[in-house]
Amino acid sequence: MNQVQPVKVQDLIPYANNARTHSDEQVAQIAASIREFGWTNPILIDGENGIIAGHGRLAAARKLGMDEIPAIQLDGLSTAQKKALILADNKLALNSSWDVDLLKLELKELDYLGVDLEVTGFNVGELTALFDEPEFQPGSEDDQGKLDELSPKIVQCPHCGQDFDLREHGQG
Repeated sequence: MNQVQPVKVQDLIPYANNARTHSDEQVAQIAASIREFGWTNPILIDGENGIIAGHGRLAAARKLGMDEIPAIQLDGLSTAQKKALILADNKLALNSSWDVDLLKLELKELDYLGVDLEVTGFNVGELTALFDEPEFQPGSEDDQGKLDELSPKIVQCPHCGQDFDLREHGQG
């Protein structure tokens, strides 16, 4: 069984062909998560301190000035398996989706409890899009009358080109 062990940040070697990128904003989010919740997800390394998974967490650790971080050494993987796991670790989580109703419920509860919702990784724009839904109210007869005033009274048949006055047919 692979054990979690501390490793020195300076000894870790990022994978040169890592196709996953981490913006400064995302690294800051990861760092904020580590500050808030502690280190909850060890990075994965090969037998030579090469990073298989956890490049963003390493960048956050550096941002936080950490000297050591928890890691799990994965022994016995072939080069092909390491390369595949590097991609799979990043892609598999992206293949899921959200139950939007449950997500809103959880976020509303966290907000009620006084949690800064950005610590969840959702930015202000995403939170706004989730919660700022337009409110639709049924229209009144007066509203319909205003719409009727905007409707054209004369329409042209797209087939024969003849003009029709909708008011003559009780539609205007």
